[in-house]
Amino acid sequence: MFVSRCAGRMSRTSWSSDTRRILAAQGLRAFAYGLGAVLLGSTLEHLGLSSSSVGFVLGAVLAGTVAASLAVGRWADRVGRRRCYLALYVLLAATGAVFAYARSPWVFGVVALGGAASTDVLESGPFTSLEQAMLAGELAGRQRLRGFGVYNAVAAAAGSLGALTAGLPPLARRVWAGAPGDQRWFLVFVPVALAGAAVAASLSPGVEPARRTLASGPPTAPGQPGAPDHAARPGAGLQRSRPVVVRLASLFALDSLGGGFVVQAFVAFWLEKRFAASTAVVGVVFFGVGIIQTASFLAAVRIGERFGLLSTMVFTHLPSNALLVALAFSPNLGVAVTLLLLRTALSQMDVPTRQAYLMALVEPGERTPAAAYTNTARYLSRPVGPAIGGVLATVALSAPFVAGGAIKAVYDAILWRWFRRVPLPDQEEA
Repeated sequence: MFVSRCAGRMSRTSWSSDTRRILAAQGLRAFAYGLGAVLLGSTLEHLGLSSSSVGFVLGAVLAGTVAASLAVGRWADRVGRRRCYLALYVLLAATGAVFAYARSPWVFGVVALGGAASTDVLESGPFTSLEQAMLAGELAGRQRLRGFGVYNAVAAAAGSLGALTAGLPPLARRVWAGAPGDQRWFLVFVPVALAGAAVAASLSPGVEPARRTLASGPPTAPGQPGAPDHAARPGAGLQRSRPVVVRLASLFALDSLGGGFVVQAFVAFWLEKRFAASTAVVGVVFFGVGIIQTASFLAAVRIGERFGLLSTMVFTHLPSNALLVALAFSPNLGVAVTLLLLRTALSQMDVPTRQAYLMALVEPGERTPAAAYTNTARYLSRPVGPAIGGVLATVALSAPFVAGGAIKAVYDAILWRWFRRVPLPDQEEA
């Protein structure tokens, strides 16, 4: 009932044409990423690549995302957001075309270094950095939070549909013996990405950063963006917002590190290893996780409007971390699944609120680099978590849940300590 009321309010919100186009383009991309995440794993396995080669390819995807995000943060506002957005979708189409026929891990790796590929539906790469900045310019106040709620819900729903579509290749071969193999289905990226490029080309000049001259004056709190004593130039990079972005980037990296201990692949392994859950059961559980995740993005909007962005980020995240620790001590599969679903309902509510909070806190002319650098920080720390978690799991199988929950709780505590007295420039969001 609560979630349906949230969805009802979303549908009554009047979005601009640019906002609707960005949501449509993001939905198309999330569908492709949901499909590609499944196809890439099966393709690499079918090609018989060694574990080191698979690691090289996945590492290249991560490295490409980081490099492209940094490039977007440094140059996108100078070159033009629409041009960069369009170029990324063209690059995504080329990535799909090459992935459909590549045989060598080096080919996969070189193309992945372009930054358009991703193994995550809710990716935090160059596309997201541009979209966050463009949406923040289109929306203000409570409407911004609602926009980010819908933005993430669209990604979760479209990505789940894309992952479900990955089951079509084997089904098609049962009906048609000459149906193309799994790898050829990467060609779906081409029309999807070109449609995204068409949407990007149709965006108005309003999504570009506006040049504004602001009155001088010191900030009222450490790290709080105030009115700088210089003209805010698009493409000038981080200036007045640098202290707050550095702080948030370090915190987001810590949160991502904690999340790396309990990535979905480890949760699936843990359920099968500890409770002998079948692959079918795990698949149903993760489908439920996706549905709850989508609903939580919408529910976060109402909670954020009622209690504020920072309070929602911290006080929904802390209980989810307690549930993550409790998951380690589950006595049976039923309890484990229940705790996992409850944790999912709370853990994702900080995503739209975090994005809206960052965009409200930094200078309008510095939103693109702020989004890019904080997103990049999450990617840089993420690979460390699984590596350490793997070592901990050899000592105690459930130890990564305890370590991950503890680290993420520390993130929440520091975030509240540093920012609870920093008012947002937009009092409606505060």
